[in-house]
Amino acid sequence: MTMSDTLNGQCLCGAVTVTAKPGDDGLHACHCTMCRRWTGSAFVGMAIAPGDLTANGPIKTYVSSEWAERSFCDTCGSTLWYRVTLPGHEFNHVAAGLFDDAGGQALTKEVFIDSKPDGYAFAGDHTLVTKEEMLAIFAKIGGKTE
Repeated sequence: MTMSDTLNGQCLCGAVTVTAKPGDDGLHACHCTMCRRWTGSAFVGMAIAPGDLTANGPIKTYVSSEWAERSFCDTCGSTLWYRVTLPGHEFNHVAAGLFDDAGGQALTKEVFIDSKPDGYAFAGDHTLVTKEEMLAIFAKIGGKTE
């Protein structure tokens, strides 16, 4: 996949359709408590710049913190994306499962790795980031961490 490739995807019921142009950073898996409760496991997604994401259909959004929101299909409940809403740092992390074969992307990073349940692990060589390291990143861009 190249950065110029456009992906087309949809939620479980097909009511929400998504067109996205992913960056070249691959897939990230987040093991934070919010993502695990939201998805039932790790949230696996890809970074999509705000202008590179188009979605249509019955989308509901939940403001999950002072600096982020999570969207889902209002018909079937499928996870759609996590959006950072900090002014100047807006960004989408779109669920990889919306696209066939996760859009051909490979897993490149796991975050909140020290929050990951012991019962599963992702294979392969990729970057691992702890909760403390992620909170430092969030604090640096102006998000409240707790």
